[in-house]
Amino acid sequence: MQEILPGIHMWSWFSEPHGYNFNGYLIRDGGGNLCIDPVEPGEENLAAIGRAGVAGIILTNRNHSRAANAVRARTHAKTLIHRDDAVHARGQGAEIDGELRAGAKIGPLAVVAARGKSPGEVALHWPDRRILIVGDVVVGNPPGRCGLLREKVMDDPAELRRSVRNLLELEFDVLLFGDGTPILAGARTRLAELVETFPH
Repeated sequence: MQEILPGIHMWSWFSEPHGYNFNGYLIRDGGGNLCIDPVEPGEENLAAIGRAGVAGIILTNRNHSRAANAVRARTHAKTLIHRDDAVHARGQGAEIDGELRAGAKIGPLAVVAARGKSPGEVALHWPDRRILIVGDVVVGNPPGRCGLLREKVMDDPAELRRSVRNLLELEFDVLLFGDGTPILAGARTRLAELVETFPH
C-alpha cells in the first residue's frame, strides 16, 4: 500500500485479462476513515487497514464489491452501495449494510450519479481537494489518459457518455480510478479529451 497523496493510500491487484491494475483506496479522515472499492489486499495490507480502522466501505458499482467482505470482517465497517446496484452486489456475495444516494455526503466525499455501465454507478467528489474518484464510468488506461470499458459490458453506453460529460461540471485536478493508473495532475483536461471523442 502506498500513500499517493496526503492521507490517501492505494493498493493494487493486476488483472491479466484487462492488462492493467484494479485499485482500492483508503482515505484517512478525522470523521472516520473510508475504504473505496477494496481489491484483494493480502494479509499485510489487510492488517494495515485493520490498524488504521475503517468507518465505511464505499462501493462505486455492482461489480466492485471485490474484497469488501474481508475489509468489513476485519474492521467492522459498514458497506454502502447505491440501491440500484445493491441486488446484484448481494447476488455476488457482498454483505451490504446501507445505501448511497446521489447528492449525499460521506465524510468529505459528495456522491455523484454516474449511471450507464450499471444503474447505480456513482462517482465520489472531494471538492475541497479537487479530487474525483471513479469506479467503472471511466478507466485510467492507457496510463495518463482516460478511457472507457468495452460497450458490451455497459447497460447503456449513451447514458454512460452523458454521465462522463456531466463529470466535467465538477472541479477537480486529480482522478483516482478503480481500474487503471491514477492521474494526479491536470485530470479534468484529460477527461475533456475523452469527451471530445464522443459522437455528437
